[in-house]
Amino acid sequence: MARFQTAGAQLSFEVVGKETDPLFVQLHGLTSSAWREHHAGLDVTGELSGFRVLRYDSRGHGSSTGRPVPDDYLWPQLAEDLLHLLEAVAPGETVHAGGPSMGAATQLCAALEEPHRFASLSLLVPPTVWSTRTEQTDQYLRSAEVVEQHGVETFVRLTGSAPPPPAQAGRTRQLRPAVSPELLPAVLRGASMTDLPAPEDLARLQVPVQILAWTHDAAHPVSSAETLHRLLPGSEFSIAETPHDLATWPSRVASFVGQYRR
Repeated sequence: MARFQTAGAQLSFEVVGKETDPLFVQLHGLTSSAWREHHAGLDVTGELSGFRVLRYDSRGHGSSTGRPVPDDYLWPQLAEDLLHLLEAVAPGETVHAGGPSMGAATQLCAALEEPHRFASLSLLVPPTVWSTRTEQTDQYLRSAEVVEQHGVETFVRLTGSAPPPPAQAGRTRQLRPAVSPELLPAVLRGASMTDLPAPEDLARLQVPVQILAWTHDAAHPVSSAETLHRLLPGSEFSIAETPHDLATWPSRVASFVGQYRR
């Protein structure tokens, strides 16, 4: 596993594939890691052909380090981390990216900052945004307090009581956060403080976008995906309601990305 130093963190990453092939970046969601997403059906690289793949853990997650500073975990900061990592791993290259939730938000923030960097974006289960984010913000703050006052085991027990989305039925759930107890409250508070840029800014984004949503998940509502689909010109959109639907995502991503291979 390689390491990349960025401001306040060392990012753990790996690149697999031929150096001459275009790059696809697999991102992950909040409290997860790049190497855990395949358990959730959210590593969508399995059907890619002729691409090399960059997987990395966001700051404070997985094998990456971080600081107990909530501002470090705002989506624009995570986007800066991604852009700095790309400059080290794939200098000057135009890349493809895909990933869920926090990873989807990171993609959008990075693409707004440097749109020439991205050939396509695959946004999986976009998180709550704008008007729907207030309730989720409160949940993150309560969760941070639970971790501080009662420990990670209580946090895991409480979060594990909610049923998974139907698309994940039958999968082994990874409930323990891939974030250390020392960093978890700051990571959650950072999530409570962040949001996407203004809708009118996103509407100007010209990068090809694919949006894949699932149902019955308050933290990743279909309404977020629908809102982004309306805002982003020419975006593709589909919803998974069953495990079979979810299993099609790698092939959907491969087909979409293949259209914009450079």
